[in-house]
Amino acid sequence: MADDTSNIDVLNSTAKSQLLTIIERIDRLEQDKEAVTGDLKEVYAEAKGNGFDTKIIRKVIRIRKQDRAKRQEEAALVDLYMHAIGDY
Repeated sequence: MADDTSNIDVLNSTAKSQLLTIIERIDRLEQDKEAVTGDLKEVYAEAKGNGFDTKIIRKVIRIRKQDRAKRQEEAALVDLYMHAIGDY
């Protein structure tokens, strides 16, 4: 089995530089993601502190991401199915 230094020699200087750049970018993005996650937690805590139901807020956020036509079609199907089973 070859030692680790021989494996490093396989990469040329350009590839090493590209790899380092990619890893550094990923590190920065991971840090940004952690910061955003923390910010989101704070906003949800604020909403909860103001008496809002955070579960419903999350649902509203998820619904708003959908295309309006798709959302309307889905709502119509839910209504149809609920009426079909007599639950309206």
